[in-house]
Amino acid sequence: MSTRIADVIVPEVFNPYVIERTAELSALVRCGIVVRDNELDSLAKAGGRLINMPYWKDLNGDDEVLDDNGALTPGKITAGQDVAALLMRGKAWSVNDLAKALSGDDPMKAIGDLVAEYWAKQRQKTLLAILKGVFSSSTMSGNIHDISSLEGDLAKINGSSFIDAKTKLGDASDKLTAVAMHSTVFAELEKQNLIQYIPNSQGVVDFPSYLGRKVIVDDGCPFEGGVYTTYLFGAGAIGEGNGEAPVPTETDRDSLAGEDILINRQHFLLHPRGIKFTDSSVAKSSPSNTELANEANWSRVYENKNIRIVAFKHKI
Repeated sequence: MSTRIADVIVPEVFNPYVIERTAELSALVRCGIVVRDNELDSLAKAGGRLINMPYWKDLNGDDEVLDDNGALTPGKITAGQDVAALLMRGKAWSVNDLAKALSGDDPMKAIGDLVAEYWAKQRQKTLLAILKGVFSSSTMSGNIHDISSLEGDLAKINGSSFIDAKTKLGDASDKLTAVAMHSTVFAELEKQNLIQYIPNSQGVVDFPSYLGRKVIVDDGCPFEGGVYTTYLFGAGAIGEGNGEAPVPTETDRDSLAGEDILINRQHFLLHPRGIKFTDSSVAKSSPSNTELANEANWSRVYENKNIRIVAFKHKI
């Protein structure tokens, strides 16, 4: 008798394995852009489609000169509120898709690796949809460096224009530690001999680097009308929290068709810190990637330089 999905999948073991393995496979996590946060895990499990995250605003106002005859004037400490959307997603696969994995020595691990790889790719796709919506919002104009309308070489990415882009954060620009770009942009920088391959302490090149910043290559980075968008990130710019669907993993069988089915559901947060999800245009209980890419659903709440993301629009 052939191996069946229900014979090898143990949900209590499978669910945490897929979450941890997804993080291991995610380039965004490995380069430090996305950071899993225990507090966000708790918030993602607490229920509700919107997650409220209050924060204290920076203190402002000039200091005062101390005087024996005068009292200090108290300033106010004020709070703001960041808001994230709980992303609820799922996918089902039939045994035909998983037949090779079922034939392995450790079929549950093999299937878990396939599922984790799938979710790693989907989360990266979801983040790029979020960034599209975020940087379409008028509230984010201070974090955009757009040279695409200039003439000739002035419109192109190079060392000088990249430095201008990172300087959008002013004295916080050194916090930008990674960059995501289209493969065509990456190839152009390779031709300019600006991409470096520096091994880590184990002699392995985890990521290529550009001007000292780790590079992620993804053709999901926007390319419209000859204009490319390259994203610069600081460590932890994106917060991640993993919740738990009521039934994260289950199996089913279509006896007439002779097919086993694996169903996997995930509840998670993937949120650019400091940019509130407004929930202005969402049709169902959780936003789709198309809705995440809608500018109406985003509004900046942090000061510009405290948001560790810059969008750089350019040509090559």
